[in-house]
Amino acid sequence: MIADLLKPVLARLPRLPDFIALARLDRPIGIWLLLWPTLWAVYIAGNGTPSARILILFTLGVVLMRSAGCVINDWADRNVDGLVSRTKDRPLASGKITPREALIFFVALVAAAALLLPFLNKATFYWSFGALGLAMLYPFMKRFTHLPQVVLGAAFSWAIPMAFVAQGETPGPVCWLLYAANLCWTVAYDTQYAMVDRDDDIEAGIKSTAILFGDMDLLIIGSLQAMFLLALWMLGNRLGLAWPFFASIAGAAVLFGVQYRRCESREPSACLSAFLHNHWVGALLFAGLFLGYLFKTLPIAG
Repeated sequence: MIADLLKPVLARLPRLPDFIALARLDRPIGIWLLLWPTLWAVYIAGNGTPSARILILFTLGVVLMRSAGCVINDWADRNVDGLVSRTKDRPLASGKITPREALIFFVALVAAAALLLPFLNKATFYWSFGALGLAMLYPFMKRFTHLPQVVLGAAFSWAIPMAFVAQGETPGPVCWLLYAANLCWTVAYDTQYAMVDRDDDIEAGIKSTAILFGDMDLLIIGSLQAMFLLALWMLGNRLGLAWPFFASIAGAAVLFGVQYRRCESREPSACLSAFLHNHWVGALLFAGLFLGYLFKTLPIAG
């Protein structure tokens, strides 16, 4: 009887790589770029000592919601991904997964994420609707505005106020300063990502900040990165963090300089490399934040 129940599941296992690819679990850069600011917020809202339970729940939530976002994005783009060289082989665009299967998969991922909510307070449950709404809204924005990256930034930053609410804090100036900082960073790196497909997107009629900014793209990306770092510096001063946090900001500025050099040619492969490089920016800043709180409590900090 058990074997009979498992047959439908086993029959679909050969297609598992297609669903992994649809959720981009084989390309975890998006998970990292969503996870780092989430962890920043969890640590700041927890005053440097968040509970293991909160860390685990938010990490799982990041993986599930980022995966769900990729699925609904590809569902929305199923008729245009085939026109872009980088995305034409994606499971939906190539026909390996049907639109109906993708929607079922999306609902399953969202449902799995929802199962985490009973372990958090009621306020977090209400804030989670904002995360779901932004995740579903973003894929359609590239048809109506050249600023879909701003909507993505809002979506990728929504875990920040949720992290405060989940730990019994009312989102205040610190929360929204971090939110604004991460919004700037997200628009900057997603513009780098959009530069990879700029020519194909123009031909397909897809809008992006890379197209909107044109020859000013690197200047605007650099300005957004500068605002991001300035906001973090202000945040560190407000929180009274120790020197490692400010050292990590200086290190992030160096990494941004590396990205600028990579993007100067505007070659798609170079822009993609710069985009992927942002993982190390997030990791460095998290290390600086962690040590900034640790050193804050030690006599050497004074």
